[in-house]
Amino acid sequence: MDLLKKIKIIKNGGVTTPSGFSANGIHCGLKRNGKEDLCLIFSETAATSAGVFTTNKVKAAPVTICQKQLKHNKIRAVIINSGNANACTGKNGLDDAWKMVKATAKVLNIEAKEVLVASTGRIGIKLPVEKVINGINKLKDVISKDGGHNSALAIMTTDLYPKEMALEFIIDKKKVRLGGICKGAGMIHPNMATMLCFLTCDINIEKKLLKKILEEAVNNSFNLITVDGDRSTNDTAVILANGMAGNGSIKEGSSDHEVLSGAVSFICRFFAKEIVRNGEGATKLVKINVVGSKTKVEAKKAAFAVANSSLVKTAIFGKDPNWGRVMSAVGTSGINIVEEKIDIYYGKNKIVAGGVGIEKVYPIVKKYLLGREIELTIDLNQGKEQVSVLTCDLTPEYVKINAGKS
Repeated sequence: MDLLKKIKIIKNGGVTTPSGFSANGIHCGLKRNGKEDLCLIFSETAATSAGVFTTNKVKAAPVTICQKQLKHNKIRAVIINSGNANACTGKNGLDDAWKMVKATAKVLNIEAKEVLVASTGRIGIKLPVEKVINGINKLKDVISKDGGHNSALAIMTTDLYPKEMALEFIIDKKKVRLGGICKGAGMIHPNMATMLCFLTCDINIEKKLLKKILEEAVNNSFNLITVDGDRSTNDTAVILANGMAGNGSIKEGSSDHEVLSGAVSFICRFFAKEIVRNGEGATKLVKINVVGSKTKVEAKKAAFAVANSSLVKTAIFGKDPNWGRVMSAVGTSGINIVEEKIDIYYGKNKIVAGGVGIEKVYPIVKKYLLGREIELTIDLNQGKEQVSVLTCDLTPEYVKINAGKS
């Protein structure tokens, strides 16, 4: 299927583009800079919902609550704050997250079980919940079809710019729209990352199939990126489908299923790439390809070993064609390799053949590393499987940001 012929990207689209969704973002007092730090997404009708969350055993209070809330079949609203993660805050943090849920339900005149909650920001600091509740009371009067962009701004932390997108496609001869917002720049590692992603859709779909589609999309996007190898406590990806497009039921394995699955994966891959491009202090987007592997599992291990190597990432920042660091990272990945079989390429430039460097290529590769987007390929020459992972360089600015000095 040529997916790009099946879907249309909607200019300036976002989380409110699908029918029946409204949103907005405001400043409630959590961020010292006065920027938006609280947003609300609302569906006119109850939406079938699914979510994927952090695999970190230390989970923020909102993650715990969302996992419980999603056991209910329908969701109407999501309340999200930035500037405070409400993680590692004990019973008080859990109580505060429930207060956000209940306050949102009250102002929208819906049931508490129809509300999801998410937070992002500094870990281990008590949430000023009264400020949040005051903000919720203000939000109820400003959510609208035009509030999608502000909601994207309100979930940002160290992000340099908001991440939003919307698509349009046909399901069961009905025009369907899928929109979303996303945040993430640091503490990014597979099995979700320090990221929030909220997708909305006006499609009619059964919950089990929706969850399967979201999980597949996450595995092929957010779980194939890394900025710094750290997994967050707050990772959340949620999709709401309110059925207002009026399509008939979607059968698993059908062409409609294929189109929807492709669209959800497309938007997740877009957000995943933007997260890495927007990595804290990053100057380069780096694609790591491991090819010629015996298995996908081994290819993935090798790719992430290279992608998470501080030595590789700093060399790329320094425009240093230090292939020895790449070889070393592959060697510590835990997979079986034959050193004498490994070839390494920067772009199309082969710098290692059979485990040995090609010195005459160094000046060419050094020039290639001046670019903003870098592709590094490691050919193990042991099989036919391959995996690609996105990462970024490691810069002094990353250290400044995470030391609280920027």
